[in-house]
Amino acid sequence: MDRRDEGSDNTVMSLPSWRQLHPGEDPRIEAMQFARFGTAPDWEKMKIFRGLNRGARRLALIGLRERYPQASEAALRRRLASVLLGDELAERVYGPIPANQAA
Repeated sequence: MDRRDEGSDNTVMSLPSWRQLHPGEDPRIEAMQFARFGTAPDWEKMKIFRGLNRGARRLALIGLRERYPQASEAALRRRLASVLLGDELAERVYGPIPANQAA
């Protein structure tokens, strides 16, 4: 899948392949993982994705805590909404980031 570059010249950027993202992976292990995932029941796939989503949210919150160490938990949750939903939608749904937490 290609993505159009944000620039006005409409150039195409290539996304990295699986191999480029995982250069140290053993191809035999990868084949086993893909085969297992392909044959897993839907409930198990959903369980895996739920765990991946939870992990991604935790990592995002860790990054926000490091970036805004004085922020309240409410402000961090609001900032997480911006990360997950985008600024515009997060503000429409949850309101603006509190003024004392905006920096």
